[in-house]
Amino acid sequence: MRRLLRRYGAAALGVAVIAGIFGFALPRIASYRDVIDVVSGLEGWSIVALTLATVWNVLTFAPPWRAAVPGLGLWRALLMTQASTATASAMPGGEAVGLGLVFGMLRTWGFQRTAIVAAVAVVTALNTLAKVLLPVAALVALLVTGHQTGLLGLATVVGVVAVSLLLGAAIAAFRTDASTRAFGARLDRRLVRIPLLRRLTVSGPLGERLRHFRAETIGLLRRRWLSLSLWTLVGHTSVFLVLIVSLRAVGVGSEDVDFVEAFAAWTLTRLLTAVPITPGGIGFVELGLTGALVAAGGENDAVVAAVLLYRLLTWLPPILLGAPAAVFWRRLHPVTPAR
Repeated sequence: MRRLLRRYGAAALGVAVIAGIFGFALPRIASYRDVIDVVSGLEGWSIVALTLATVWNVLTFAPPWRAAVPGLGLWRALLMTQASTATASAMPGGEAVGLGLVFGMLRTWGFQRTAIVAAVAVVTALNTLAKVLLPVAALVALLVTGHQTGLLGLATVVGVVAVSLLLGAAIAAFRTDASTRAFGARLDRRLVRIPLLRRLTVSGPLGERLRHFRAETIGLLRRRWLSLSLWTLVGHTSVFLVLIVSLRAVGVGSEDVDFVEAFAAWTLTRLLTAVPITPGGIGFVELGLTGALVAAGGENDAVVAAVLLYRLLTWLPPILLGAPAAVFWRRLHPVTPAR
């Protein structure tokens, strides 16, 4: 019984949460009948704008990985990001499962293990930083424009402190070759005591492998830090673009929810759902974003319509594109990685 609970308990909890939010919580804010009426009234320009914003969002998935993995190419990067995003959005485990697929695809295409680990670490770290720094930018914008900060201020402080502690610990561990070896040695001593993790030490001391990882990561950042940072920012803001276009398309104007309020609500929701309880944050994103936008002044039915439209346009395309990508990528030949 305990084994079954460990295996299926988290999935069952996620399904129950999703059912509760979509079956009870959201309908109490606005009925789905009213939401359908709002969406069915979309004008032609709105549909065009939503389509363009969605296509741009999909295209921005690939450039950070193309910058992080020299020689990957745009086509392979698009295949990889769509397949991994679809996996992360639809399966329990979220981003961890998606990153596992990224690792497998890159290894099959001929990239070195150390280069892949460095790329995954850099891209993940930059995405985490963006999720914290964007709420900081939103908080500053709210203060400058005279809005109330409320929960955003508290969540931003908590997020910044948590991420700063993690970054500080990582910097302390990897600041020099000597500290990296010492950190690896401490890990080795602990891992050998855990049967399930003991195999990690079989292929050699972790200190030496971490030293190579450090050198690879620093080299990658030195060569590509600007393009990695810019494309990470573009990728995150392109998701917000879909939200703001969705709001305006269903009639939530700037007099109801202005740009700064929408940006603050979006960044807060992403910060609060950083821990994936459900795949892709399904349910939590919809409820949190709806609550924040309604509190900002949006009409209930229009806000729910905009949020569901936004989630559909950011969640469904990677699923539809990722399914064939997950099958097709195996047919591509290995490449000669660039440096």
